[in-house]
Amino acid sequence: MGCRLQTRGMVFLGGAGVSTESGIPDFRSADGLYSLDGPIPPEQIISRSFFDARPADFYEFYCQHMLVTDVQPNTAHLKLAELERRGVLRCVITQNIDGLHTAAGSREVYELHGSVLRNTCMGCGAKFGAEELRAAWLGAADGVPRCNCGGIIKPDVVLYEEGLDGELLRKSVEAVRQAEMLVVAGTSLAVYPAAGLLDYFQGKRLVICNLSPTPRDRQADLCIQAKVGQVFGML
Repeated sequence: MGCRLQTRGMVFLGGAGVSTESGIPDFRSADGLYSLDGPIPPEQIISRSFFDARPADFYEFYCQHMLVTDVQPNTAHLKLAELERRGVLRCVITQNIDGLHTAAGSREVYELHGSVLRNTCMGCGAKFGAEELRAAWLGAADGVPRCNCGGIIKPDVVLYEEGLDGELLRKSVEAVRQAEMLVVAGTSLAVYPAAGLLDYFQGKRLVICNLSPTPRDRQADLCIQAKVGQVFGML
């Protein structure tokens, strides 16, 4: 049986669990990226200091495990885009870097951690798409993708030790503050400052949908332990 949404002031805050049903691994589950066996912990590899010190090793990991482009939006992405078109959903705030919300048709998307689809030369500021970055990496003798100017190309993703975009974070805080209903899905709420956005919610309904319990479950009006796509498929 389907469920019906009545609110017209809904904001969605999503994490890696929103995209796992599209075939993108999350970070903290038993088979997530952080479980990969290697001499260097993945958390260290995707830090800014590691990127600066050992860019070739960074790109070996990044291009093999994080630069995922051959995937499609799943039921959750598509339903969220539909809810926005219907005027139910005000915006999507996402911790994901895969660009699938935009691919599904959502227009108001706040990508807190950036996107693998955007890349910038650290020298001249030239912009590159995901496949251009991949081609530059594959063609680099030293394993470091570079622009024609010689500058290293950096993904427009937020690495550990880097701060979030201040304006994007401000817009996200304001959206949560004004929301009548906040739906949080596919996130363990363990990563700050994204998890701290819940502190600004002053609305009527907080819904949390995640496969495992989160630290904020006691605050929620409704907790659903299920796959995000399955839940949104019933709306």
